[in-house]
Amino acid sequence: MKLSPLQKARYDYAPKLPSILTESIDTIVPVKGESTTPEGNADQIKALFPNTCGIEKISFAKGKNKEINILRNVGVILSGGQAPGGHNVISGLFDAIKKANPESKLYGFKGGPSGIIEDDTMEITEDYLAKYRNTGGFDIIGSGRTKLETEAQFQLAKKTCEKYGISAVVIIGGDDSNTNAAVLAEYFLSKKAGIQVIGCPKTIDGDLKNDSIEISFGFDTATKTYSELIGNIERDANSAKKYWHFIKVMGRSASHIALECALETQPNICLISEEIEKNETSLSGVVEGIAKVVAKRADNGNNFGVIIIPEGLVEFIPEVKALINELNDLLAKEAKSYASLKTTQATIEFILSKVTEKSARVFSILPASIKMQLLMDRDPHGNVQVSRIETDKMLIEMVDKKLEEMKSEGKYNGKFSALNHFFGYEGRCAFPSNFDADYCYSLGFNAFMLIASGLSGYLSSVKNLSSPAAEWVAGGIPITMMMNMEQRNGELKPVIKKALVELDGAPFKYYEKHRELWALETCFIFPGAIQYYGPAEVCDITTRTLALEQAK
Repeated sequence: MKLSPLQKARYDYAPKLPSILTESIDTIVPVKGESTTPEGNADQIKALFPNTCGIEKISFAKGKNKEINILRNVGVILSGGQAPGGHNVISGLFDAIKKANPESKLYGFKGGPSGIIEDDTMEITEDYLAKYRNTGGFDIIGSGRTKLETEAQFQLAKKTCEKYGISAVVIIGGDDSNTNAAVLAEYFLSKKAGIQVIGCPKTIDGDLKNDSIEISFGFDTATKTYSELIGNIERDANSAKKYWHFIKVMGRSASHIALECALETQPNICLISEEIEKNETSLSGVVEGIAKVVAKRADNGNNFGVIIIPEGLVEFIPEVKALINELNDLLAKEAKSYASLKTTQATIEFILSKVTEKSARVFSILPASIKMQLLMDRDPHGNVQVSRIETDKMLIEMVDKKLEEMKSEGKYNGKFSALNHFFGYEGRCAFPSNFDADYCYSLGFNAFMLIASGLSGYLSSVKNLSSPAAEWVAGGIPITMMMNMEQRNGELKPVIKKALVELDGAPFKYYEKHRELWALETCFIFPGAIQYYGPAEVCDITTRTLALEQAK
């Protein structure tokens, strides 16, 4: 396979580690900290996880570790959507395993959690791993979204581990994937199976975080990638001076990506879903707010601009959220009647006759294309696939209509020409930034240290991330401390609670302070491509979000 010069150079990159993990591996010992409690529903979580709920946080210190060099075979799973740095988690895990005992082996379960159930297994060797170090993607073993939740699945997972002498499994994934890790850890402990389970925090969405998980891996690289593209578009907008660019960015259930990209590029508008929900802003209110900024910029002769839209916006607009919930219930209960409808008009009339008056009003004002997306794109559970709704196109059409109304009233005299973009897959498999390359390698190395400490049901944690890597703090937290109970498919299930944008947090407050200036004046920033080479203050910095949160 022919390699690009960058790919060759990245193979040679040596990821940095927290200083404690650079010590001789047999001189690192675990230190128990404070006991933990779940994020919510403590009694229910304790009942479901009697072996792993309430256990202590872990840090590492110098000392004599007599057990580190024993032979251990470890399995690893990549789970969920891709995120830059996954290969480096596996690299760090592999290197730590071999450093402790060169005879130990790392096995990869191919295709995600289904690999451990179906025994789709391969040994990861140094030669095989070499071509994946410091690269993007999950293609080293593939990924998947299989949910681990049945006794039969647990038994098959146990059988696969026993076949290869695997005494620990590392699951690399987001909130659902690490819920899998917690459930599997609890099962193995309850059966005294002798198989540990450790999780690693992955998601570009940025919604897997707390005081101990300061950032999920991949977020840094993805937002830098999107910000480069947004900056390029801003430069183009400022050159052509005739287009409004509506840019939707990934981030399914939270606005972390949108906010970080706004802090990096200073667009004219960035919609924050959590703020819209808190203020109970209507869809018409969102449209009117955008139209007013467009009109004010036109008054200054600026018929151009850039707007960032979070992927999950529509679910946070209260009236639209209510409509979606009604549609999900309605189409589940009346699936047969709905399926018999032959025309678009008949479908629309059916919906209007069945939903509440308030939802009918919302449905009526939506563009025709969005109406059909709400009705036609269903997931396997029969629910609206919100991520597929073209929110950017919807807002363009509705803003255009609003501006025409304002023009007829003498409140707008500009020209509105809009283009839409969606940045999602562009950021999920990029070469990891230096930060993500270092962070992910540290998470993998640290995951082995948790295994070597005899722990299970923990999430690999590396903190103090806005400082140089040598000052990072390695440790682990019980996965159960991040969990609560939520309704899933009609049942209460234990899940890791998603972390949304905090409206009283420093990153949002910074945006809030500056957004009026950015709206009316052209204050664009052009961050450029991810920097791999150069001074540390350029190449190794992390997100603006983390810098503001840690006041650096």
